[in-house]
Amino acid sequence: MMNMDFKRKLPIPQEIKQQFPIPEEIVKVKEARDKEIRDVFTGDSDKFVLVIGPCSADREDSVMDYICRLAKVQEKVKDKIIIIPRIYTNKPRTTGQGYKGMIHQPDPTKGEDMLEGIISIRRLHTKAVAETGLGCADEMLYPENHRYLSDILSYVAVGARSVEDQQHRLTASGLDIPVGMKNPTSGDYSVMLNSIIAAQSEHTFLYRGWEAHSHGNPLSHAILRGYVDKHGNSHPNYHYEDLVRLYEDYSAKNLANMAVLIDANHSNSGKQFGEQIRICHEVLHSCRHNNDIKSIVKGFMIESYIEDGCQKVDEGVYGKSITDPCLGWEKSERLIYDIADQL
Repeated sequence: MMNMDFKRKLPIPQEIKQQFPIPEEIVKVKEARDKEIRDVFTGDSDKFVLVIGPCSADREDSVMDYICRLAKVQEKVKDKIIIIPRIYTNKPRTTGQGYKGMIHQPDPTKGEDMLEGIISIRRLHTKAVAETGLGCADEMLYPENHRYLSDILSYVAVGARSVEDQQHRLTASGLDIPVGMKNPTSGDYSVMLNSIIAAQSEHTFLYRGWEAHSHGNPLSHAILRGYVDKHGNSHPNYHYEDLVRLYEDYSAKNLANMAVLIDANHSNSGKQFGEQIRICHEVLHSCRHNNDIKSIVKGFMIESYIEDGCQKVDEGVYGKSITDPCLGWEKSERLIYDIADQL
């Protein structure tokens, strides 16, 4: 016996994809965008990647509003920057409490509905690509959920709490888009680098009831997001010395396509969202003064929305995060232009 109720059998990903297919014209747009992104991580392009957007996607209207604003900025910086909208529809919760993302609650003011959530997130991701031409990112919080979106995503992140999990690593090894592996909450580089080794390697494993064989993902790479010590205090790992150390440790592993994105929020900023601006500028300064650092830093992750900060769900402020605090639109737009000016 198990201490849980099985409410209903949900459609498998193949059924959802058949019911809500990606139009052929969108497939072609995504393929072109995916190549641009891939070229950054293989070193065939010297453009910078910005994975930018809300801490969690909460409402289709405000998220689409935000992404359409990004698309206009993208056109102005397209010679230097590739913008990847962050549409995170699964939200990890440290204690398991609180809003877990659109896949659980397509309307954050109402109860959980996983079927409607699956449909909602597929609709949102498809709409984002269709209306903006941008390839989008989501977090692979649950490996078994990934295939509901596997044909529409251009970038995947594996979080600090998941990066040590073998199923996340093996699933990442079967993807053909860039997969960022965050350093764990402890900050241990070796754990992150071991996850990249696993993701770049071939494996046979059990996945969604199948014996699956993956071919390895050479586009898997590092994400530095800061760390938490044994007392629960946040510490950064984006400073010059941190990046030099990462380059040395990374090089010793002899991995394909050495690359790192700097997550400017989370423990790097101590969740002080305004610090993301300064952090980005400092990393760019480090890149200008060290060619090794410049060679591996491929971009930033930035938490950004329409309004500064965060709010409780019931406050209902349009375009304001209901999870971690985010940088508002005006500051975010200015930051993107400032980054482009330094590249």
